[in-house]
Amino acid sequence: MIRIVRCAMAALMLGASAVAAFAADLPVAPAPALAPAPALPEAFQPFQVRLRAVGVLPEGGGILQNNATGGFVSGGVKASDAVIPELDVSYFFTKNIAIEAVCCVSYHNLFLKGGTLNGSYIGHTLLFPPTVLLQYHVTTLGAFQPYAGVGVNYTHFFSVHPDGQILNSLSLGDSWGVAGQIGFDYMIDDHWGLNFDVKKLLMNTRVNATVAPGIASVSGNAAISPWLIGAGITYRFGGPASAIVAKY
Repeated sequence: MIRIVRCAMAALMLGASAVAAFAADLPVAPAPALAPAPALPEAFQPFQVRLRAVGVLPEGGGILQNNATGGFVSGGVKASDAVIPELDVSYFFTKNIAIEAVCCVSYHNLFLKGGTLNGSYIGHTLLFPPTVLLQYHVTTLGAFQPYAGVGVNYTHFFSVHPDGQILNSLSLGDSWGVAGQIGFDYMIDDHWGLNFDVKKLLMNTRVNATVAPGIASVSGNAAISPWLIGAGITYRFGGPASAIVAKY
């Protein structure tokens, strides 16, 4: 009986070994491939603030006439140059399309342009020219990111003071005009960059004045239309911490 049991166990062990050897010779089925994770949309930081030092370089033009006689007085008004701080705020709808609002205030002396009194000082003014621009930003050049914009400018003239020698009253009407812009940012890291920017504002204001010491009046328009050339710093924020150079 013991011998029969022993023989049965030996046969069972030999059978198990043969099955294991046969299984080892079978080809191994490859593991099923995992589906790739869906790509996440690229994130970017939609808000931007810039602070610049800007040179305001007005052009002179237009015409002033004597209201009583229609006689020529001057070829408009020339405003003095100025250097001012400028702040702008941008919002990016996409990595390429943004809207920018620009704000500043500048002080200018005013001079007649052309005529017998060419170059004569006639007063001074402050002007507030808020401007809104729609921009396209190039995003394929790495840290160097040029852009162009077009928009509208509204200019309000205030604290207008005549010189008291040539004019005893002076008023400058508000104006609306087209604005154009080109520039670039050079991004240093995820948030900070350097900026260079050139804008042109079409600015044509209505002029009304009376001549000192009498009551003769003159009127016309002054096409001031300044260039704004500036450089400063850029700061971007509002999105996840990711490489701005790669995203914009």
